[in-house]
Amino acid sequence: MAWNIQKLRVERQVSQEAFAVDARIDRTYVRRLERGMENPTVAVLEQIAEALAVKIEALFAAPAPGAEAPAPLPSGRKRDRAR
Repeated sequence: MAWNIQKLRVERQVSQEAFAVDARIDRTYVRRLERGMENPTVAVLEQIAEALAVKIEALFAAPAPGAEAPAPLPSGRKRDRAR
């Protein structure tokens, strides 16, 4: 589940902070979820699925054999492109 949450979030190019806001959970909780350190309730899983625009079942899909872990998004703040 942790792998799927991170994979789906990264595919959408959403930071942990923005995702936490969308899912109505704390950013540090997102970090712990993605590291497999937390066991979310069904209510939290529903919030996560809603924020990722997927069915809750997608959070439990087994990764394909040999699938690589999702690469993290680039760190740091986004630069103002108007400059």
